[in-house]
Amino acid sequence: MRICSIIGHKDAGKTTLLVALAREFHRQGKRVASIKHASHPALIDHEGSDTWRHFNEGCTERTLIASPDMRALFERAPDTIDPETLARTYMGGVDLVLVEGFKRAPLPKVEVYRKVLGHPPLIASSDANPSDWIAIVTDDASLRADCRVLRFTDTMWLSLLAALILERAKVLSP
Repeated sequence: MRICSIIGHKDAGKTTLLVALAREFHRQGKRVASIKHASHPALIDHEGSDTWRHFNEGCTERTLIASPDMRALFERAPDTIDPETLARTYMGGVDLVLVEGFKRAPLPKVEVYRKVLGHPPLIASSDANPSDWIAIVTDDASLRADCRVLRFTDTMWLSLLAALILERAKVLSP
């Protein structure tokens, strides 16, 4: 199993890129899983449903809903677990785990950078380790960085990025 993080500022297009990459890897026959890091509590169940009641009214530690074609696990846990541990614990049996967020984790990174947002690229921050960057995908024609820079206007940028990820994503031992 390999792991790679998709990072960027809010509204840069991280989710859109992760979805496009997951579809590309699926097209290539790879088994892909994803982890989304949120800075706020995620409410994905609705009040009053059976699972919501089990988890919230019953104060269960974990609640799993299983249907004929899907499962979802709700678990109470502190946000101290790193993405590698999450991948090993919950994502076994896949070829690649794409992580959205966890920008400070020591993982290979792909940054989505949009000039219009008005922030400098994350790779330019003082706590960034440029050697962690696989690439930056951007709409900024003038951006230069200490890693591969791919532009949305480049031909075949998604296929090239997918190849770079497979080459540089971190291999997780069981």
